Amino acid sequence: MGRDEGVDESKRATLRRFAAVGAASPLVGLAGGREGDGDSDARDAIAGYLATTPGAHFSKIRDDLKLGTGETQYHLKRLTEDGVVESTRDGDYRRFFPEGRFTAFDQTVLGFLRRETPRGIVLALLGDPEASAGDIAADLDVSRPTVSKYAAKLDEAGVLSRENGYELVEPEKTLLLVVRYADSLGPDAETLANDAASLLSYDPTS
Repeated sequence: MGRDEGVDESKRATLRRFAAVGAASPLVGLAGGREGDGDSDARDAIAGYLATTPGAHFSKIRDDLKLGTGETQYHLKRLTEDGVVESTRDGDYRRFFPEGRFTAFDQTVLGFLRRETPRGIVLALLGDPEASAGDIAADLDVSRPTVSKYAAKLDEAGVLSRENGYELVEPEKTLLLVVRYADSLGPDAETLANDAASLLSYDPTS
């Protein structure tokens, strides 16, 4: 087997895996095309990937699915035109989501959760709502000015309030997003999700 053929097989396996992961999503299969068609396979894989990794930016989608730049641009454009995918601008990034699945607040939170330091701040406050800037800085091994800089961005975006220390504006909604997508957010998120899952399953009316 030649080198190029090996790369193609690896790419096809990756596409099939992500398409299978998202198979339960109603988004998969909406791109059209014949079963087994290369374009349809790639679009189903992107839809499946975004069902489990909402808020991923262009480069992450391209790299994780082993697609080319032009190929990724083409399929995301088609998915957007077909009403399967939507996107928002997040600073230097454009982040992609399944169409109609998330509120503007959810999209904003997921965007921050996909950046290391803002994610660390959010997770720290979910774990300890009384955490100070100094506590968070020590926990993340960053400077207090770094924490203050990102806390200001979170405040401006409506995710965090700095009126009385640091306080998450919608901690329950934020925690739910962390728990639901922890697998795509890294080990710290998974640890918190494991600890918090019982809180989300509690039903006070039962």
